[in-house]
Amino acid sequence: MNLEEINKQLEDKSPSEIISWAISIADKAVVTTNFRPYEVAILNAVSEVKKDIKVIWCDTGYNTVQTYKHAEEIIEKLNLNIQLYVPKQTVAHRNVVLGVPSVEDEKHKLFTKQVKLEPFTRAMKEHEPDVWFTNLRKGQTAFRDSIDIVSKSKEGILKVSPFYHWSDEDLDTYLEQYNLPNEFTYFDPTKVESNRECGLHI
Repeated sequence: MNLEEINKQLEDKSPSEIISWAISIADKAVVTTNFRPYEVAILNAVSEVKKDIKVIWCDTGYNTVQTYKHAEEIIEKLNLNIQLYVPKQTVAHRNVVLGVPSVEDEKHKLFTKQVKLEPFTRAMKEHEPDVWFTNLRKGQTAFRDSIDIVSKSKEGILKVSPFYHWSDEDLDTYLEQYNLPNEFTYFDPTKVESNRECGLHI
């Protein structure tokens, strides 16, 4: 599969056309979400093309009250086929033995592994997708600037980011058009700063 050629062909296509193309070549497609700001766009776009697509939600357990309410609203509104994955240890237990280490703390790697990487790895192992839809966009991090609409994960899964070239303003228009809610009160304990990668995509 020539990714360069595919990305050239998809460059001017709409998210819906990109999603339809990816679904047509997929045996097992999934979309992942953490219900961060603008995630509703990818969830709406993908579920419009494939109603019953598996939506993998790896919930760290540290989301804000607003994010959980937002997630419930979107799940109901879009009738999402949610596959929920949570860490093997509760937040209450981890608060006693580990807490939330700062990014500089050497224990931060262990924390990230427990709350994000392990549940995610478990989800991917159970579902074995060949196509993985994400809402990665250019301009978010240095790493994300280096990929394109279609890339490959380190496990060889085809990663498809239909909104890759879209700005926040473009997405605001999309959400308005489809009457979709957005929520900005969001916290990722593994990243802290918005321009850091959490480890799932690198």
